Amino acid sequence: MNKKQSAIAFIGIAAIIIAAVLVFYPKEKTYSQLDSFAKCLASKGITMYGADWCPHCQDEKNRFGSSFRFVPYIECPDEPDKCIAAGINGYPTWTFPASPAGGPDGRKLEGEQGLDRLSSESGCPLKVRD
Repeated sequence: MNKKQSAIAFIGIAAIIIAAVLVFYPKEKTYSQLDSFAKCLASKGITMYGADWCPHCQDEKNRFGSSFRFVPYIECPDEPDKCIAAGINGYPTWTFPASPAGGPDGRKLEGEQGLDRLSSESGCPLKVRD
């Protein structure tokens, strides 16, 4: 095989690898599903309270990836009055608003919950698992 044939073969193999990565790595779909999940939590008034320095809060945020931007979040060191008023005792804490239908009125989930637990507790569907 001469140099020209080697170069063509190398480019062909590289193109196949790039195509395979694009096909089998559906990053956009994953974020879309997590966007929907985060937006569902927001629509139900579910809020996360935490602190940037808290490793458990960072773990919880990282599970959402860029979709965390849709989750209602209170940074307690920056807004202590809101956290005191909500009765936050530790980080992270997820709060559920009072439900007029007699549901989980003012419920709090303290500590890391993970996406599966948040899904089951909120009723928000989750297609991507953590």
